[in-house]
Amino acid sequence: MNIIDNDLLSIQEARILAENAAMAKKQLAQFSQEKLNTIVEGMLDAVVMHLGELALLSHEETGYGKAEDKAAKNYFICESVRRKIRNMKCVGFIEEDADNCTAKVGVPLGVIAALVPSTNPVSTTIFNAVIAVKAGNAIIFSAHPRAVKTVGRTLDILIKAACEHGMPEYGISYLHAVDREGTNTLIRHPEVNLILNTGVPAFLDEANRSGKPLIYGGSGNGPAFIERTADVKQAVSDIIESKTFDYGMVSAAEQSVVVERCIEPEVRRELTAQGAYFMTEEESVRLGRLLYNSDGSINAEFVGISAKRLASRAGFSVDGQVELLIAEGKYALSDNPYNKEKLCPVLAYYIEDDWQNACEKCIELLFAKNGGHTLVIHSTDDYVIRQFALKKPVARVLVNTPASLGSMGVTTALFPAMTLGSGVTGQGITSENVSPLNLVYIRTVGAGIRDSAYIRRYCGDQLAEIKEKRKMEREEGMRLIRRLIGEAVSSAS
Repeated sequence: MNIIDNDLLSIQEARILAENAAMAKKQLAQFSQEKLNTIVEGMLDAVVMHLGELALLSHEETGYGKAEDKAAKNYFICESVRRKIRNMKCVGFIEEDADNCTAKVGVPLGVIAALVPSTNPVSTTIFNAVIAVKAGNAIIFSAHPRAVKTVGRTLDILIKAACEHGMPEYGISYLHAVDREGTNTLIRHPEVNLILNTGVPAFLDEANRSGKPLIYGGSGNGPAFIERTADVKQAVSDIIESKTFDYGMVSAAEQSVVVERCIEPEVRRELTAQGAYFMTEEESVRLGRLLYNSDGSINAEFVGISAKRLASRAGFSVDGQVELLIAEGKYALSDNPYNKEKLCPVLAYYIEDDWQNACEKCIELLFAKNGGHTLVIHSTDDYVIRQFALKKPVARVLVNTPASLGSMGVTTALFPAMTLGSGVTGQGITSENVSPLNLVYIRTVGAGIRDSAYIRRYCGDQLAEIKEKRKMEREEGMRLIRRLIGEAVSSAS
């Protein structure tokens, strides 16, 4: 019987893929934007025919979320990203200013190592592959062990289509032997130029130690604040729609609700009417003990499942119409499981006297999880909205919209993306919704429009002006002194 060490196999495969990708990147660097566009269109045309199949495969393999919501998310990413980037210039001359004789040139970064989570494996894989190719980069994927088959199937479709439209071999590739050591080898490999980590915190320390640029779509801990001027019914509808979409699998989804006291009874009634259940203190304790493991890691068995199943596993039952569980709290303590990311339809609930206290509560909640990348405010008071935008340590502030859908660009005009940068937490080089332009560096070109004597003439003019001004000041001072002396002499006589 042959015994194969998977870790050694994964390490070797990572090395080979990185070296092959390095050769592919040289070919890709020579491609025009038009040729890259052709490859991208071919990839999207091919994969869009399989989105329902891939959604089902993802749900079956991981056990997470709703297949219908995953299919909708996959379709949105394919079609919205296609429209958004179709006319985008990423490589070559991407911007020219004839009046000032300047230009900007987009240059591919090279080889990208992309880490894919188990929560959104299909949409994330499609998105990262498409933006990498659009920007002229080679990309190597490492899937979460729980989503290996799904990511592999998705990439097989994309790779076949890309190669048929001119992609060099190994322009897109992935680890078949998935192992932690193989992924670490990939991250550290000298041929890898950028790490694109979409919500895989287990490799964050290794990515930071690699010394390479890192784009991190981190875990979320976003609060939603319902301010007194909000349309309460709509705000509640948005929050429930967001937190139950794919059973709370989007990292930008709301994790807590903060409510002004003067409207709290109305908010509570509306939440209950629309399918939320306020757990008793005992029920909250039971469920809270199960959400996280003893080592602080999230309990995968409580990720992406319905409110009814969550309650049942915690030893209590809820009505069949209940879609969301709510745990009431007072303090934003970091050891409270409800103050962390909950990838399931569960929310923490806080009441504050006014928007200033709510503002502070939101900041406390964000820092309970090392900051966050998304916050929502439901309000019609422009001043309060502006204060939240100015003060919150988040990458994006959403206003009067569901966080899950607004963050991805479904209900907002934000760039449609599955990798949401969380640079404000100190992890990663951008806080933007990641686009192909985040995967190139910009070379600036400037032509001479003035002769070299200009600086001397300019400085000479400035010095002459300063000297004239000082001369006038001295003369004015002397006139003042003479007048004062004259007045003193006249008084003495």
